[in-house]
Amino acid sequence: MGAVACERLDLHGTKVHWYHIEMKTVTRVQTGVRIEAHLLKVLKALAAELDLSLGDLLEGVVLHAFEGRVPFSAETLRKVRALRRIYGLELSAADAHKLRESDEPR
Repeated sequence: MGAVACERLDLHGTKVHWYHIEMKTVTRVQTGVRIEAHLLKVLKALAAELDLSLGDLLEGVVLHAFEGRVPFSAETLRKVRALRRIYGLELSAADAHKLRESDEPR
């Protein structure tokens, strides 16, 4: 699977370049995942900002992580930092796997 480079002239005679990306067909399933509320707000806002569905965003992040690759550009990380401030997300990677529900006993 790869990208095929294409070009043609537009109505004004300007050369236009684009890439045709071969898409893989997959089977998606609906899931009921529980996730921290502020984190979900940031993810939904970022997906909207990037014109992706929440599922597409999560798939991309996970697939990048599985390969040890960074999922976001510097510009996207700037957007994430802004969204974290807007939605009050104070959790960090250091908090992963150390969270409990607010209604759980200590």
